Amino acid sequence: MRVIIPGGSGLIGAALSTELIKNGYEVFILSRQPDRQKEKLPEGVRAVGWDGKSAAGWGSLADGAKAIVNLAGENLAAGRWTEARKQAIRDSRVHAGQAIVQAVDGAGQKPEVVIQASGVGYYGPRQDELVDESGAPGADFSSRVCIEWENATARVEGLGVRRAIIRMGVSLSLHGGALPRMLLPFRLFVGGKIGSGRQYLSWIHLADTVAGIRFLIENPALAGIFNLTSPYPATNAEFSRAIGRAMHRPALMPVPAFAMRLVFGELSSVLLEGQRVIPARLNEAGFKFQYPQAEAALRDVLRG
Repeated sequence: MRVIIPGGSGLIGAALSTELIKNGYEVFILSRQPDRQKEKLPEGVRAVGWDGKSAAGWGSLADGAKAIVNLAGENLAAGRWTEARKQAIRDSRVHAGQAIVQAVDGAGQKPEVVIQASGVGYYGPRQDELVDESGAPGADFSSRVCIEWENATARVEGLGVRRAIIRMGVSLSLHGGALPRMLLPFRLFVGGKIGSGRQYLSWIHLADTVAGIRFLIENPALAGIFNLTSPYPATNAEFSRAIGRAMHRPALMPVPAFAMRLVFGELSSVLLEGQRVIPARLNEAGFKFQYPQAEAALRDVLRG
């Protein structure tokens, strides 16, 4: 059972690779620098080179594959959103999707499923509105990027391949992603809410992210949009208090919104505006979250 993971060297890809290898899968990650990745990868995972925009050098792996899990794309939160960076963010997602379509088109035996990553940013700022998979897209940069990301692999459906789109929340882990930066002020005893604190954070434990992706790979009846978030999103203030309790630290030092805008520019919207997203379709399909509540999830991560 072969699984190919473009963008598989990141936080989610590495954790997913480990889980799949343990359960008898053959796993290939696609990387522009495969030799660099070999020492970092979980044992048994193989790195294959690609150019991020075509099937050259790896397309044959798609023939008869169990799944392609497309996690490829420049990190949204890696720096200020200059026009050049915005273009790189868009291009990395669209070109990767085109490469996957090309590989699927050329496969004699099509992959069983393409899992297409996206984010809850698709929905745009929604204040306290409860949003499930039927929610309309927003109109800001994050929303437009998610729309383009999702559309990049849409053609595989016309080729007869099942496709599941995962709109992911913030995955909680000490090994990468947003959480280590969120914890730092609390380690220094200056943690607290950001801005008003009323904005919602749609989060998910990394273990549930991985389990959710595997659930979609292994259930052939599941296709379409799936929110990959905890069933219980929290406001920023609630999440900050949960961090404080889990770390035995105060959560009394709010960060003013203007300071966030000054430091991060347009990127600050990710932190100051949120979405209250719920995983309605995963719940309906019978998926069981191991860590549905924020404080329990944080305590487990911090033990890690």
